[in-house]
Amino acid sequence: MADDLLAGTEATTYDASSIEVLEGLEPVRKRPGMYIGGTDERALHHLVAEVLDNSMDEAVAGHANRIEVELHADHAVTIRDNGRGIPIDPHPKFPGKSALEVILCTLHAGGKFSGDAYETSGGLHGVGASVVNALSDSMVVQVARNKELFEQRFSRGIPLGPVERIGAAPNRRGTTVTFHADEQIFRAHRFKPARLFKMVRSKAYLFSGVEIRWKSAIDDAETPTEATFHFPGGLSDYLSETLSGASVYADKPFGGTVDFKEKFNTPGKVEWAINWTPSRDGFIQSYCNTVPTPEGGTHEAGFWSAILKGIRAYGELVNNRKAAQITRDDLITGGCALVSCFIREPEFVGQTKDRLATTEAQRLVEGAVRDHFDNWLASDTKSAGAILDFLVLRAEERLKRRQEKETARKSATKKLRLPGKLTDCSAKSREGTELFIVEGDSAGGSAKGARFRETQALLPLKGKILNVLGAASNKLSSNAEIRDLCEALGVGLGTKFNVDDLRYEKIIIMTDADVDGAHIAALLMTFFYTQMRPLIDQGHLYMACPPLYRLTQGARRIYVADDTEKEDMLARGLGGKGKIDVQRFKGLGEMDAKDLKETTMDPATRKLIRVTIDEDEPGETGDLVERLMGKKPELRYQYIQENARFVEELDV
Repeated sequence: MADDLLAGTEATTYDASSIEVLEGLEPVRKRPGMYIGGTDERALHHLVAEVLDNSMDEAVAGHANRIEVELHADHAVTIRDNGRGIPIDPHPKFPGKSALEVILCTLHAGGKFSGDAYETSGGLHGVGASVVNALSDSMVVQVARNKELFEQRFSRGIPLGPVERIGAAPNRRGTTVTFHADEQIFRAHRFKPARLFKMVRSKAYLFSGVEIRWKSAIDDAETPTEATFHFPGGLSDYLSETLSGASVYADKPFGGTVDFKEKFNTPGKVEWAINWTPSRDGFIQSYCNTVPTPEGGTHEAGFWSAILKGIRAYGELVNNRKAAQITRDDLITGGCALVSCFIREPEFVGQTKDRLATTEAQRLVEGAVRDHFDNWLASDTKSAGAILDFLVLRAEERLKRRQEKETARKSATKKLRLPGKLTDCSAKSREGTELFIVEGDSAGGSAKGARFRETQALLPLKGKILNVLGAASNKLSSNAEIRDLCEALGVGLGTKFNVDDLRYEKIIIMTDADVDGAHIAALLMTFFYTQMRPLIDQGHLYMACPPLYRLTQGARRIYVADDTEKEDMLARGLGGKGKIDVQRFKGLGEMDAKDLKETTMDPATRKLIRVTIDEDEPGETGDLVERLMGKKPELRYQYIQENARFVEELDV
């Protein structure tokens, strides 16, 4: 027996040979999620955005005025521009390779670091084109420079040969990229013509100096096979088309463009358009350097700040004291806005650039928009009065609802039989409150010491809740954990659910970072998806992101989310002195209150993931929930068989 144990120990020896070094573009294929956010349909379409952004950067820099995007029958995509063309001469640092090969086969190689080649650009890290190359089973790049045409071919990030001259090109210039996404990475996902068409059209609105031509060989009833986009009016044209047929409070949108150089002596500009309507819900679509920022950021914050200050100042000017009650939420209700800024060296959150983090952008955008808004309101008093009346009405309705909810919450707290294990918060209204659903009493103990008593409540769950998919209604109502959860939230199940009865603004699932924790989170999300769907649709459900490790070196302490990040930090060092101590948190119960507060519960330092349902493919979400969580094991087995080859690590 002892010999068997020793043999097992030898078989799993951890030595220098166990350390894996990923070279070239191997890290992209090994961990695509780090570079494009995953391997789902959204990530697949992000490949097109990466290549298209490079062509848009050429147009914005003044070197191109035409871009062509073509979707082929085999789902390959071609993007062609008439810009300067990627350099094909030997790279000074790698004499045996062309600049083209270095750009497409090396992470962090590009022309956008120094700011000399591009004053503003959507690409920042030099990884976009190389990531697309790594995740494509075929890529062909043609470059027309100096009246000559050159070509190089690649497969999965590896050159199939050097750059070759393939002929003369006296009337042609620019870069053409054709790629086919690798099915080993993206499985059965395919490009959707409607999704690409929408992306291409929005890019044309973002820069009035470019014409974009669209062509598709795939039949789709929603999408034309050919189209040309050129919008001299920019975002104002876009907004007018979007609101076509809807009643609006201003005859023309409030729109404009400001060059930051003229106003602030710094490179860049901002363009915007906004109008209000009672006919539909409000929205804001924002962009930075033509890259969509669906999660907003500092440019959005600056824009809303300018609009809010302007409308309040106008209210004061016309002696409407109720204008002081207007908040940003009131502006967004019925407010339809587009904001596009161009700034030098923007900072985004993540490689997929979903949110702008550049602090300076808020000041620049607010300063640029505010003066124009004041002038617009003063010059069009009819529209200004209609908008002000609408916003004041929205503010009054909001305050009335808030008062009713405060009263309802007070009475609900008195009347409801709140579960004994619920640690409630002290706030009287729902606004700003959070309920953390935690795994077990030990995690609940740490969370009690880490929470903000006024706004954060805790509900510990004992083990795994019932899988509600296919369960009988009487089984749901009699289940103790589900009953406690409903009583804590103040709502009913299914058709009896009313989002207005919800006692907390945010519901946060906080489970351990292991297999059991993931299973509990999946059961909870299935419960909310099937029984309380509006709670997800209206943005109330979140996932906490507790760290897996704490690294300590002297007085310096850093938390990391996974093994990859841990190894990276160990390799780089923490900047402190002495040995780096590594502690793995097996569960939230092992974290002390200070750790839990700093990493997971304090709004100033934590990270939350909002649970959303893909608006483009809502049916796929339901199908996936049914396959993974439903009562038919054969569907689950089929899914595992289809996807097992994509699993890179097992945590058992």
